[in-house]
Amino acid sequence: MPRTKKKKSRGGQHGAVQPFSDEDASIETLSHCSSFSDTTSVADEGGEASEDAAQEDFQYKLKGFIDSTVDKSAKTRQGALDGLKTAMATRILYEFISERRMTITDSIERCLKKGKGEEQRAAASLACLLCIQLGSGIESEEVFKTLKPIFKNILADGSANIQARQAVATSLGLCTLVAEDDILDVQATMECFENLFTRSYARADGTCPSISPQTSQLHINALLSWALLLTICSANQLKDILHKHLSKLQRLLESDDVNMRIAAGETIALLFELARDIEPEFEFDGWDELCEKLNALATDCNKHRAKTDKRKQRSVFRDVLKAVEEGDFQTETIRFGTERMTIDSWVRKRTYDTFREFVGSGMNYHLQANEFIRDVFELGPPILVDSATMKAMKISRFERHLHNSAAFKARTKARSKFRDKRVDVGEF
Repeated sequence: MPRTKKKKSRGGQHGAVQPFSDEDASIETLSHCSSFSDTTSVADEGGEASEDAAQEDFQYKLKGFIDSTVDKSAKTRQGALDGLKTAMATRILYEFISERRMTITDSIERCLKKGKGEEQRAAASLACLLCIQLGSGIESEEVFKTLKPIFKNILADGSANIQARQAVATSLGLCTLVAEDDILDVQATMECFENLFTRSYARADGTCPSISPQTSQLHINALLSWALLLTICSANQLKDILHKHLSKLQRLLESDDVNMRIAAGETIALLFELARDIEPEFEFDGWDELCEKLNALATDCNKHRAKTDKRKQRSVFRDVLKAVEEGDFQTETIRFGTERMTIDSWVRKRTYDTFREFVGSGMNYHLQANEFIRDVFELGPPILVDSATMKAMKISRFERHLHNSAAFKARTKARSKFRDKRVDVGEF
């Protein structure tokens, strides 16, 4: 990742910790891309001094957040964790974080062990962002080695706060993807997830277990993290998983929770894609029954389900059905800066969705600047863009409005052409 030299922040006691302003969190400003600026360009001295002062002030604020993660007030600790999350999601801070990674790790560990609910949730998310900043290597491995036992204890503890368990289920999956160096440990972590989401399997008589919405969300997060780790399994491991789980995952399609049904459908599509990568002529004994279930969900008109849920479900399961029947995938293009990336497989979609969940609106910036994420998506080294090019790339608000209007019209026409309106008959 970019490792540009940064000036030391001023010392002394930190003032009261203030949350990031919109200006601090902006990822579109040129200052965020300082590591990509043309080093040979001659900048205005006053501008350089202003940027250096802003960088110094920013680092000073980050140090304040780190110090406040051990404050006696839970509210202050929560604010500090959120501030660090925002910073890591919207900027590349490798050098700053690398020098303080053990301090930050200790703070995360303390908040996970002694914090409650939202504080634990924020600490778990911060752990993921820390690993994303450090990338795959000894530094992130050391961080994960410290936090993994705590993650697993919280995940397995039925008496722990449910929001903390939900966050840990997601964070453990991504941290394992980034920082785990032993495939056997990956398998052990996947078994932890299996112990959770299998509890949502429909019973043999077709009835679904009675599960609260919060617990269902925990099982969904565990299933999606399990699916993420499928993408790094060896061929032999995948064969065992296919034999053990593919037929049973269908039981999740009968869940009362639409998000569980969707997560199960996407996981099944992912498994079929991986299976065909290993064996192009892959055959599944329950193929006809599975396709029948997927088709029913893709054309679901049950009146007892909410319309929004049905629309979302039908859209997803049309794609899942195509994946199972034809091995097809609806490609999507992601634009960031001067580059484009195509989401052309279920593997890439699962990976992209997981990273985006943590960095949020900073995803495009990380696709441009984060060497680790660029390596994951095979984008090559970051492209150097000077300030003149950045200015030339910007368009006026009016031009942007015209472009968006044209895109909206084209999208509406395309959707009208391919939408099957018959599935909505009888709903009103």
